[in-house]
Amino acid sequence: MRLLILDRDGVINHEAQAFVKAPLEWRPIAGSLEAVARANQLGYHVVVVSNQSGLARGLFDIGQLNKIHAHMLQEIARYGGKVEAIFFCPHGPDDGCECRKPRPGLLLDLGRRLGVDLKSAVLVGDRESDMAAAAAVGAERILVKTGHGQATLESMKELSGITVCSDLSAAV
Repeated sequence: MRLLILDRDGVINHEAQAFVKAPLEWRPIAGSLEAVARANQLGYHVVVVSNQSGLARGLFDIGQLNKIHAHMLQEIARYGGKVEAIFFCPHGPDDGCECRKPRPGLLLDLGRRLGVDLKSAVLVGDRESDMAAAAAVGAERILVKTGHGQATLESMKELSGITVCSDLSAAV
């Protein structure tokens, strides 16, 4: 199985001022929806992996998150794309969980559930935490300059093994 793992905020959609808390706050980055469809056409199974600490902070509940994700999936489908699964960490930055990126727990869970060797997967993200989680499981790493990507690129000390692309469309 060819697996493409995408971070959500900053890769597929624009970041919101204080978290994406409702479907109408979810705004796709230009070309990202078409990129998911193109990845599918190239034979990739696309999965989204996202830290969603807004849940732990009480900014939205699981029902709202499900509505946001349903809206995202609907928008992707309008362009002929499909996301097969969405994995998210609901914990806050100080909760000490194993699933919040940069820790690899969410990716390891994804690999177990899908029966995939993550060393053959590609992860696209915009933060150093995305790159660290991907490195921990041996996945190929692509850093996009959208979202926090440009700032991440400027602050990261080590970029070896990381492909840098302007956005998701350029990465696929």
